[in-house]
Amino acid sequence: MRVIIVGCGRVGAALAVQLAAEGHDVRLVDRQSTARRRLPPGFPGAFHAGNGFSRPVLEAAGVDHADALVAVTSGDNGNIVSARTAKETYRVPIVLARIHDPRRADIYRDLGIPAISSVRWAVDRMHQMLLHRHLATELSFGSGETVVVRSPLPAHLTGRRLTDLDVEGEIRVVEVTRAGRSMLPGHGVLAEPGDLVTFAVAATALSRLRGFLDKELGT
Repeated sequence: MRVIIVGCGRVGAALAVQLAAEGHDVRLVDRQSTARRRLPPGFPGAFHAGNGFSRPVLEAAGVDHADALVAVTSGDNGNIVSARTAKETYRVPIVLARIHDPRRADIYRDLGIPAISSVRWAVDRMHQMLLHRHLATELSFGSGETVVVRSPLPAHLTGRRLTDLDVEGEIRVVEVTRAGRSMLPGHGVLAEPGDLVTFAVAATALSRLRGFLDKELGT
């Protein structure tokens, strides 16, 4: 992929190094020319000094042929403009942005741009670790509204149909690992001792899922 990263701070530089190590064509844009110092010696990607919402700067970085643009500067306004320019003017297929003020998430959502809020993610993650420590989070989507978690199934649920744990719009059993083998549970599959179950859960329903499990797992 050809990826343009707007913002060569700690996040942008770390992402650039990882992508470059995987063989991707990485172009960094930062208004401070000194930001390139965050890149390691011999970094194979390109660095362009200038504003990430400047069309000449983006075009110099190859936005016309980019597969993705990620806006991760320290300013929400700049990230919004950069992301919107890439999406609407240059039709970049994948556009992602970092957001510092989670109250602005609706702006990105209305523009159809996936946004990562470090504040919201950190709050949600710590909340889950404090109150739902038996549920191991595998993935989260959006700004953490939906999560994928795994948990050993307690003994008191043995013999129950796994699909009985589904709650419309809140909880869905999506996978079970049994004796080291993974499967997608059908309607008639019963829980067995030692099952490790994967749930897709609305973040607001984590307490409800915990209620299914805590009798054996403890609180």
